[in-house]
Amino acid sequence: MRSLLDTNILVYADAADEPVRQRRAIDVIKQHRADGDAVLCTQVLQEYVNVALRKLGLPVALIRERLAFYRRFELVTTTADQIAGALDLHVLHGLSFYDALIVQAAASGGCQCVLSEDMHDGARYGGVQIVNPFVE
Repeated sequence: MRSLLDTNILVYADAADEPVRQRRAIDVIKQHRADGDAVLCTQVLQEYVNVALRKLGLPVALIRERLAFYRRFELVTTTADQIAGALDLHVLHGLSFYDALIVQAAASGGCQCVLSEDMHDGARYGGVQIVNPFVE
């Protein structure tokens, strides 16, 4: 199933202080990459870099290595139409604008789900379902 990986998946993959979530995030990334159904969006990469620098304190060289790896995923770039669609999702469903933009990117990328810990597990917005990969 085509899935957009939310920022928290990428962040947990580098979060040594969260070993259980780190292992799960790495497994999710590897599995979806191997299956060829992992999708990222520019917003997720931007947020990842910001958190990697500010919260995780990762060296720039390591962040560049991660970006080189994530560059090999299908990437949905943010467009003005997606921003307008995200605004509609925000108004209709009460999602934060940035969560709505991720859902909109998933829909634009032909994804059936967004893998995220930050949104309501099981919620469905149009043809996109939110799945929390950390829930047992």
